[in-house]
Amino acid sequence: MEAAQDEERPLLAHHQSLPQQGGEAGSRYTCDGTVDYNEQPALKQSTGNWRACFFVLGAEFSECLCFFAVSRNLVTYLTTMLHRSNVDAASSVSTWIGTCFLTPLLGAFLADTYWGRYSTILVFLSLYAIGMLTTTVSALFLPSSNNGGIHRVAVYLGLYLVALGTGGIKSCSSALGADQFNDADPVERVAKGSFFNWYYFSINIGSLLSATVLVWVQDNIGWSVGFAIPTVLMGFGLAVFVAGGKVYRYKRMSGSPFTRVFQVLVVAVRNCRLELPDDCDTTALSLYENGKAEHTSQFRFFDKAAIVPPSPEKIGPWRLCTVSQVEELKMLLRMAPIWASLLIFFAVTAQMSSTFIEQGLVMDNRVGAFAVPPAAMSTFDIVSVLVCVPVYDAVMVPLARRVTGKDRGLTQLQRIGIGLSLSAITMVYAASVETRRLAAAPAMSIMWQAPCYSVLGVAEVFTSIGMLEFFYDQSPESMKSMGTALAQLAIAGGNYLNSALISAVASATAGGGKPGWIPDNLDEGHLDYYFWFLAALSALNLLLFIHCSIR
Repeated sequence: MEAAQDEERPLLAHHQSLPQQGGEAGSRYTCDGTVDYNEQPALKQSTGNWRACFFVLGAEFSECLCFFAVSRNLVTYLTTMLHRSNVDAASSVSTWIGTCFLTPLLGAFLADTYWGRYSTILVFLSLYAIGMLTTTVSALFLPSSNNGGIHRVAVYLGLYLVALGTGGIKSCSSALGADQFNDADPVERVAKGSFFNWYYFSINIGSLLSATVLVWVQDNIGWSVGFAIPTVLMGFGLAVFVAGGKVYRYKRMSGSPFTRVFQVLVVAVRNCRLELPDDCDTTALSLYENGKAEHTSQFRFFDKAAIVPPSPEKIGPWRLCTVSQVEELKMLLRMAPIWASLLIFFAVTAQMSSTFIEQGLVMDNRVGAFAVPPAAMSTFDIVSVLVCVPVYDAVMVPLARRVTGKDRGLTQLQRIGIGLSLSAITMVYAASVETRRLAAAPAMSIMWQAPCYSVLGVAEVFTSIGMLEFFYDQSPESMKSMGTALAQLAIAGGNYLNSALISAVASATAGGGKPGWIPDNLDEGHLDYYFWFLAALSALNLLLFIHCSIR
């Protein structure tokens, strides 16, 4: 991505100089436009940085504890309590998880346009708590009512209120945390890179407790207790987040990002018959309210949105766009191939909450004197992340920095590529394990699944964290929440893709008296074929990612 220059050449507009901070003000206040709780320029020493991030991480921890308390064992809940089939349960779980990562688009829109990140998180945390309470009540009272229809409605109402509530948190929490660091300060810029690592670390602490303690409670004490515990903790998380209000740094809203992008599309189409001059630096305006952007020659069609119309008196936002506004759209378009390459990766990680659990249900789960719940196998994924994040931050980054000379060691695209490679390797191993399981007598130990979860945990450290950094850094300044939401949308797309693939494969392979690849009795099917299919898709996806990254 080409960096913006200190001075952008005015095209048909008069150049406007921006005030520069210096002297005492430059040393006391942040220089990135952030303000404090009272909407005054933010002081460096008393706002932001790690002192504010701890409150953000606390709220994110409670949200993740609730999310994983539901998602880790949801396929078991649907098959045992609602008596759904394997295919139906796996597809429903992937659809619900996909929705949880689709609603961040709504949260990002509200944050960037109307409410700001802080207020958006506050509102959606409250919705989240209502959803968890509904889910808990449905598990506590309705099973005994012998009314399966009401029970099912209550369950899905609670689940999708949770999916709505998570939309404002997943899109804004990491962006709000990153806002606490000033990129113009070299020390804070490096600290921001560490923040994304520890943000993902806190997510997986919540996931660890969910996959061990809460899954055990759900399987051995009851679903209502297993849902009630994270519901109470959500209340504490809400209180912690509010407590940090006076130390956060806040970025001003810059209007609807959707409107700005849509304006470029409309004006470019309206001007489609106009010819672009050879020197595009003489065709458009240059400055916009939040900063500057250097004109680039890629996607030249959209430069037509910056051509001055024949009648200057009709100039307006739907008649003429600035170069900066056009470049915002171009930034999003440049990120599109990287975003698309993440869909297969998250379709692979979706197996941990769907087919891996169904596979574990037909394996020998006795480990010594203990019976390991299949959902608890995700502990290996979580522990892998918890070990890998500090090792990466403390060991790999300094070593890579010496080789590459970059502050963060590896580039964001290099991190993503490593994770994509590991996900393909994981599916090859998973397919091999399932092939052996089908031929094994007696049943294989569930511990054969451990490497799948562990390697995917390492893959997440590289790809998921690299993705969060990439979309935050590369998004236009006015679309930081939207950039984070795009990252979450990749997770949603991967889960929806997995849901569609499972349904399509089950439908295509069953029939004519054949059980298909994914029947209710996995011993009669070929789940290994589905894993080989995902391995092939992952390998092809990796090649396409490398091609796009090089370009």
